[in-house]
Amino acid sequence: MHDIKWIREHKEEFDHGLARRGLPSEADKLLAIDKRRRAAIQKAEAALARRNVASREIGAAKKSNEEAAAQALLAEVARLKAEIPALEAEEKKLSKELDDALAQIPNLPLEDVPEGKDASDNVEHHRFGARRDYGFAPQQHFDLGEALGQMDFEIAAKLSGARFVVLKGGLARLERALAQFMLDMHTNEHGYTEVAPPLLVRDKTMFGTAQLPKFASDQFEIVMASFEEVMERVKSKAIESFSEVQAKNKERTRREMTTEEALSSFYDGLKAGMPEYRELYEAQTGQASRLWLIPTAEVPLTNLVRESILDEDTLPMRFTAGTPCFRAEAGAAGKDTRGMIRQHQFDKVELVSITTPEQSGDEHERMLACAEEVLRRLDLHYRVLTLCTGDMGFAAQKTYDIEVWLPGQNMYREISSCSLCGDFQARRMHARFRPSVKSVPFVRGGSDVPARHVHTLNGSGVAVGRALIAVMETYQQQGGSIAIPDVLQSYMGGVKVIERAG
Repeated sequence: MHDIKWIREHKEEFDHGLARRGLPSEADKLLAIDKRRRAAIQKAEAALARRNVASREIGAAKKSNEEAAAQALLAEVARLKAEIPALEAEEKKLSKELDDALAQIPNLPLEDVPEGKDASDNVEHHRFGARRDYGFAPQQHFDLGEALGQMDFEIAAKLSGARFVVLKGGLARLERALAQFMLDMHTNEHGYTEVAPPLLVRDKTMFGTAQLPKFASDQFEIVMASFEEVMERVKSKAIESFSEVQAKNKERTRREMTTEEALSSFYDGLKAGMPEYRELYEAQTGQASRLWLIPTAEVPLTNLVRESILDEDTLPMRFTAGTPCFRAEAGAAGKDTRGMIRQHQFDKVELVSITTPEQSGDEHERMLACAEEVLRRLDLHYRVLTLCTGDMGFAAQKTYDIEVWLPGQNMYREISSCSLCGDFQARRMHARFRPSVKSVPFVRGGSDVPARHVHTLNGSGVAVGRALIAVMETYQQQGGSIAIPDVLQSYMGGVKVIERAG
């Protein structure tokens, strides 16, 4: 989320950043809305101030026996009292229009991010290891897994549909071993705090990390209440709140809605995801009207600091979690339909850092090194790319991708993406920190020190399912068995090779 005040003061710089992403200018449109919004604020404030002054003048006029003046002031106060709600509503409407427009605009790339249109313009940073010579034609992971009898896509499709898998036996244990190995390394050696977060989150949580509103179609959502539950919860608590629903219907149909009709209309709006209905429901019941399955643990981990002011001395904060992740893959029709590359459900170990602006650049390099170390110890060949402006994610200022070599596919595939987001997510989450006195010695300590937005970073440390694929394809042996990397054997109970049972 961008700061409109910054855009006012850096209009050309803002549009330049969008142009580097291949996007049209937005500053003039945003500033026009902002101008109308500020004018509305001024009108509302002026009316409120005048009402307060006039209210005080009424008493003085009556005290001086100036009845005509008192009556005129009373009329003015009544008029202002009637006008102020409309002025405040206009201000609120324009503020929402501005916020909605800002919410659709991606982060601006840092100046050292290479320009480009798509993945073909990404810049290789470095490589680790080398491709292996097998002496036979290496197979893809799904052929290996199905031949072992431990990877079943047909059963998964019967259970859940396409883009799911059932792992069994040694492969199921290997996936668990990979996640445990990664978490142990990041917590014991890299200083991350392990977190077990919720897998279902509210709208505001998804908005904070910028999955909403722009990428709603890529997510799985869960409607939390049936019509009967809504009727029961809301009818007893807030029936008077439906007067607006009833009034709107009366305008449209020229008849009064019954209570049941108002509730039914309300439920339809709730189910359709209309914000005003969801906000009313949640305010009256204290319960979420819908929740979202997390697409990555970045969402709950980053939001651990939402709506808070941290002490600078506590930064950087580093969190890690190994969780299932869920993605609708709405834009992936026809892509990677075989195998585990692109699944609706997959496991990932996530890394999140919360830092000061001065720390974030170094923290980005550190996070990349932590993710790389996983692959180095597994002795997997990979390369690191700096993503170009046209291939970066919506919330990122700069991104490194790690692509692991898959011998069966004879190509590199992404296994980790480490992104610096600056204060983009922090503004959406209202996450700030208060600088310590030593950082601003000329300002007294405590609340006198102005709070600043934190910087957020996130990265895969790494994608567990893709690590499983990479280990299977890299460590395959003639005949289809899978050797276990040395660092994983203790997690596998000493098993050194996965073979077909019997």
